[in-house]
Amino acid sequence: MSRPTHADPVAPRRIPEEVVLLSAGPGDLELLTLKAVRALAQAEVLLLDELVDPGIVELAPQARVVRVGKRGGCRSTPQAFICRLMRRYALQGLRVVRVKGGDALMFGRAGEEIAFLRAAGVPVRIINGISAAFAAAAALGVSLTHREHCHGITFVTAHTADHGEPDWEALARGGTTLAIYMGMGRIGAIASGLLRQLPAATPAAIVQAASQRGERRLVTTLGELAAIATAVLEPGAPGVILVGPALAEAMAWHGGDGVEAGERTALDCMRA
Repeated sequence: MSRPTHADPVAPRRIPEEVVLLSAGPGDLELLTLKAVRALAQAEVLLLDELVDPGIVELAPQARVVRVGKRGGCRSTPQAFICRLMRRYALQGLRVVRVKGGDALMFGRAGEEIAFLRAAGVPVRIINGISAAFAAAAALGVSLTHREHCHGITFVTAHTADHGEPDWEALARGGTTLAIYMGMGRIGAIASGLLRQLPAATPAAIVQAASQRGERRLVTTLGELAAIATAVLEPGAPGVILVGPALAEAMAWHGGDGVEAGERTALDCMRA
């Protein structure tokens, strides 16, 4: 698809336009909000994350598409460069939509982008979306806050700012369902840390590509999680790890210790 070209990127055209931080959801474009679709239709510049369905560009027919992908273990667009791009185009007076996977405010470095743009005098608008943990819960058919099993949910990234790890024992003592993002490369360490506090029989699950055609769902126990995930899941593919008694409902429904793959309406279940 041809895209319109724009003027010199350093020459301001009019007063700064707002930048929209748009949440693209977990992957299924049908999960976009109506507000998101309207913003895409009005976009003149689209800054597109790596994990967003590429078909989203069809909803932004007048936009110049700039791919600013980030993915663990791969060459990524520097965050500082992304911030400068947003500022540059907004100061031209162009309508900029920064498209992020999941919800923009969940582990997406939106805080840094908001602060940068506000300091530059650029207004920011946020459009919420469905985060991956909620899409994973829907794929498994469970409530992450089932009141018979837990009193809340904790969202946590497996990577701290200093490249260390969270205090898994402290998180395990919290008594909540744990939704762990960006942890697929550290499943063994995560499981080991949690097992210092939780029983090996604690229900656990992993969902990769939640809501998408290639979705894969693993339902097992914390004690078996690392071994089974290594054996049956796609290595390197992003996923959400869910741990806690609320996942018992998934074990009852899916049979436990198994991985399911394929479209949500036609499951192929392989026993571990």
